[in-house]
Amino acid sequence: MPDLDIYEAELLTAYEAGVLAPLPGKDELERLRAAARATGLKDKRVNIRLTAADLQGLQARALREGMPYQTLMASVLHKYVTGHLREV
Repeated sequence: MPDLDIYEAELLTAYEAGVLAPLPGKDELERLRAAARATGLKDKRVNIRLTAADLQGLQARALREGMPYQTLMASVLHKYVTGHLREV
């Protein structure tokens, strides 16, 4: 076996330890794509009034997360409705 650099050695160690998971197969990828398309369909529009401070806070948080603030709002609402949003 040729000499491995540090990164390659770490990958090999992780692989041999079973830490790395195989990539999903073609069928699994298509199933995930179909689920994403179905989830991503936004067919209803909602208007909401927020305080200026809340909107600024949402926009700032979305900027830190690297996404549009409307997407962040939709994500938070989705997590709440599906029971995945928990109080800290």
